[in-house]
Amino acid sequence: MVASIAATAGSLSAGEQRRTIGDVSTIMQKTVDIAAVLGELYAPVQRELREAKVVFDRELACDLPFVEELCDTVRSYRGKMLRPALLLLSGRAVGTLSEAHLTLAAVVEMVHMATLVHDDVLDQADERRRQPTIGAIAGNEAAVLLGDFLISHAYHLCSSLDSQFASRRVAAATNTVCEGELLQNHYAGDFDLDEAHYFDIVRRKTGALTAVACELGAVFAGGIDATSDAMRRYGLHAGVAFQIIDDVLDFVGDEAAVGKTLGLDCMLGKPTLPLIHCLGTAPPESAGALRDMLRDQSGVERGHILEFLEQTGSIEAAVKVARAHTERAIACLDSLGESEARTSLESMAAFIIGRRF
Repeated sequence: MVASIAATAGSLSAGEQRRTIGDVSTIMQKTVDIAAVLGELYAPVQRELREAKVVFDRELACDLPFVEELCDTVRSYRGKMLRPALLLLSGRAVGTLSEAHLTLAAVVEMVHMATLVHDDVLDQADERRRQPTIGAIAGNEAAVLLGDFLISHAYHLCSSLDSQFASRRVAAATNTVCEGELLQNHYAGDFDLDEAHYFDIVRRKTGALTAVACELGAVFAGGIDATSDAMRRYGLHAGVAFQIIDDVLDFVGDEAAVGKTLGLDCMLGKPTLPLIHCLGTAPPESAGALRDMLRDQSGVERGHILEFLEQTGSIEAAVKVARAHTERAIACLDSLGESEARTSLESMAAFIIGRRF
């Protein structure tokens, strides 16, 4: 359903692309079976995605029962498998998939899982994928150590490849992700943060990993430098759009639908795009009242902040920016030949924008 509507997006004008993405987004917001939507999007690489999960599970096998139990919880976080799917789809769209792609798909998912486990500690979150977080189950110390365990296994697995190129690129991306997290922590509580600094954070903490996933998919499928760079840029824009929508969902999402604790960014003093837009466009008196509320923290409620965001159209403004990034991502696919994998990559834009509010 999604692919059939969004398949033509790459050949349309910018205005037509916006209408296509909007149409699919509307359908997705009414669709409860997201797994079915993803099943269609991932169809060209479904077998390889299953095999990558086997690689992931085999790498994390441990003879310590309590570690195995924690790893079982982490496996339940896999959810959308967005990054490994993007890596495999990028490889398929550029050329032929190999055993290296399966390894790399597992590696990027392991790095991503480590960031989720650590993020839940930083955010003091109790729920992830509708289940208790590692911190809620075993404490923050165990969660930090398990995140480290995942990172170490990701590099152990990556080192099994003959080429060191992937190890260097994954390591560089992971460094960038950590820089993004450090930047966000540095600016926590700064409600004068501007959009330029916000996007610097987002490109590093979210865009870097999706960018390297798509780049590696192309490189290991034999893509030339220009093609691999285009896929890297596709992943970067898709990752930025994904994070913006994540930030929107933090205000307007339903916890049961999203599957994690919401409203934490404001409570932890992390300004995101909807809030930055609101503070920058609201009348001075309203902006001042909102800043005072955020700095005080006592009695801060997501619903009350949402009233300010609605008055300034900040949710719609943030979604518009996310949509622009998905259109830029689609434009990066222009040099690719027609294929089912390219169609799925185009349709991923609709999935990102249409995630359930």
